[in-house]
Amino acid sequence: MGVISILVQALVLSCCCVMGGRRLMHYFQLESYQFAGFYRSVKRNTLRTVIPPVAMAAVGVAALALGAPVPVRLLLVALMAALLFWQSLLEKAKKPFVITERIRRLMAVHVLSAFVLEVFCLALSPALGYLLPAFEPALLAFAALLVQPEEKRIARQFVDDARRRLDGMPDLIRIGITGSYGKTSTKFLLRDILSVRYSVLATPSSFNTTMGVTRVIREQLMPAHQVFIAEMGARHVGDIRELAELVRPQIGLITSVGPQHLDTFGTVERVRDTKYELIEGLPQDGTAVFARDGGLCEELFTRCPLEKKYMPGMLVEASDVRCGPWGTRFTLTDVETGKSVPCSTHLLGEHSIANLLLCCTAARTLGMTLEELAQGVARCQPVEHRLQLIDGGAGISIIDDAFNSNPVGAQAALRVLADFPGRRIIITPGMVELGGKEAEFNRTFGGQMASSVDVAILVGRKHTRPIEEGLLQAGFPPENIHVVGSLDESTALLHAMMKAGDVVLYENDLPDNYSE
Repeated sequence: MGVISILVQALVLSCCCVMGGRRLMHYFQLESYQFAGFYRSVKRNTLRTVIPPVAMAAVGVAALALGAPVPVRLLLVALMAALLFWQSLLEKAKKPFVITERIRRLMAVHVLSAFVLEVFCLALSPALGYLLPAFEPALLAFAALLVQPEEKRIARQFVDDARRRLDGMPDLIRIGITGSYGKTSTKFLLRDILSVRYSVLATPSSFNTTMGVTRVIREQLMPAHQVFIAEMGARHVGDIRELAELVRPQIGLITSVGPQHLDTFGTVERVRDTKYELIEGLPQDGTAVFARDGGLCEELFTRCPLEKKYMPGMLVEASDVRCGPWGTRFTLTDVETGKSVPCSTHLLGEHSIANLLLCCTAARTLGMTLEELAQGVARCQPVEHRLQLIDGGAGISIIDDAFNSNPVGAQAALRVLADFPGRRIIITPGMVELGGKEAEFNRTFGGQMASSVDVAILVGRKHTRPIEEGLLQAGFPPENIHVVGSLDESTALLHAMMKAGDVVLYENDLPDNYSE
């Protein structure tokens, strides 16, 4: 085989690898470019990640075995790659693939590294060269490994710039919020309450990684801002510490500690210690606010050595709580003076009061009055896809809790659903990222669901089996359980059965790399 022929084939085959592996690159992006998460996504989605590149390689190897000339072989492989690329484009992604500068760098290194490997394989044996695309998941991971030092260098530059911006605002009040669940909702509630007195910037949506927070600081933080609230997420030990070193918060809130991301943490104890990294990052005169959960948060409160540490009920407390489809009303009382003010909010469920009290406690440490707190509470609105009440028309109510789900949040959602009159319908794929206990938690969820809903639509035939088992064990009527393969199927089924007076709860929506 001539040198020119080898180079041409290597170039075409390496480009085919990248084109046919677009879905794999999307999964890598969804996993925040973490190798362990990418491996789990590949393993979980074999039909989408392993079979397509193997099929692409099989086309080339078969053409070679049949004695097809080089142009024909390359054309067949290129057509197969184009088909895979087109299929990935047609897929409805809940979080679309974004061609960022990082992705462009990864693609360039991917093509170059695959090209070099193809040249080596083709020089040894044409069959090896045409077989190489079958290993596209490993080829992509190899390219990511090669580009990693450069990505770390670029990330350091951005982080250093963000830190300089924060250092240039010495009077800025910096607040960090973390927790296994509830941190995004709490962040926005605190923003709304503090905005009565201060100019507040909170990280948008679920921007809770180091690079996400860095981007917000560099692009949105202005000299006029008086308060910066940073949500701090974690999938690995040390993630919160890294964020705390960037933001250097004076106030830290822990909303919850529970069995979330157990696939990466392994144990709840490691989750607990990682959340506590926020408190360890506070200065000696800093303020720590912990949720009153009767469990791990209170354990962390006891561990905290800071003088200024609080839980709901120590500065302000809520009483006369009334919940319904219209929202929540309660009385807020200053524990020290006994003074009270009435509060009302559109937030659904008694559990929302716990988040509001956490925020009111933090705001009280900054000197806000009860009247200001009541004004702030009235401003608070449900966060999108987090127990958000939507008018579905034709007398139908929809409770959108599709952003995420966890054992505590799912129970709260079921309690909210139980407050509504009419036929209650739940649409859910269950919970994920709960490690080896995932099936157990979903089975328990099914049992809890049985007393709160009239119709259960389960999305995902394999993943929801434990939920169905829990429902049946609790005596739920089998004829009211409907298992479908996709969210589109659930929508079609819902439209066929719903009627005026129904209330529909959407509990969780799995990300693309968890779809069956």
